Amino acid sequence: MGTTISLLLPQRQAEKGVQIVCDLFTEWEQKLSRFLPESELSRLNQRAGIPVAVSELLYNVLATALVAAQATDGVYDPTLLTQLIQLGYDRSFDELPTIGGASPITGEPGGRWSAIKVDPIYRLVTLPFGTKLDLGGIAKGMAVDAALEKLRLHGIYSAMINAGGDLAVLGTPRVLGQWPIAVPGREGFWTIPLHSGSVATSGIAHRHWQQGATQRHHLLDPRTGLPAQSNLWSVTVVADHCEQGEIAAKVAFILGVQAGADFLRRHNIAGLLVHEDGTWETVDPWPAHLMEEVNV
Repeated sequence: MGTTISLLLPQRQAEKGVQIVCDLFTEWEQKLSRFLPESELSRLNQRAGIPVAVSELLYNVLATALVAAQATDGVYDPTLLTQLIQLGYDRSFDELPTIGGASPITGEPGGRWSAIKVDPIYRLVTLPFGTKLDLGGIAKGMAVDAALEKLRLHGIYSAMINAGGDLAVLGTPRVLGQWPIAVPGREGFWTIPLHSGSVATSGIAHRHWQQGATQRHHLLDPRTGLPAQSNLWSVTVVADHCEQGEIAAKVAFILGVQAGADFLRRHNIAGLLVHEDGTWETVDPWPAHLMEEVNV
């Protein structure tokens, strides 16, 4: 999935837990990665305009993405793959060249998600012509949630999984009684105590690249089809589930400082918004009084 998966597990169950999580993420990547030409998602993207029977996994992730798009008025949009490729993000991020082509890109607005046809009985999906899906972000969040549930079903009741900024926990460490979670700022980071749920961060600290003289990043605004100009460096949220947090953090980032904060307030989601200049603000019930700055 183009990211590092980090785990914290009880020592006596570590080997078993690592295997469970590794197997799950491998299965999800083989089916949902846009970077693997043989993946089920890539095959679906190649058959736009034709009803395609898909697996239960792909159908469920797509259905969740469409619900998220509807709930956010299209600010979350899973159909921006063509725009990402035009901007130079056409391969796994660690394989991107330092500087890409310099052709001017005007951007193409999104919104094609609303024309996707799905049949829940036969699990048929019909993409509009010219539409390609990128389910990477939401799939990561859902995979974290699914992996924790699978650990629980196998008798592991204390665990943390972090998939590139999509983090969730199961139970608590026996000694600490809470998880000290690092939250990024512009220059350093803080720690906050987490007892349950998830912490998700969307930002531009890592996934940005040069296209000619223009710096690009991967968080596209579907209203323009171009990287969001939100004056934000990152948004971190706390939510019940990683799937929810991943979507909320991304939407708040795209909307920008004021509209993003308003979005989180409407949905009662705790958030930390870090501005490009390093200043920051919080959205209740974010535990600002429990933030501990860490010097690095």
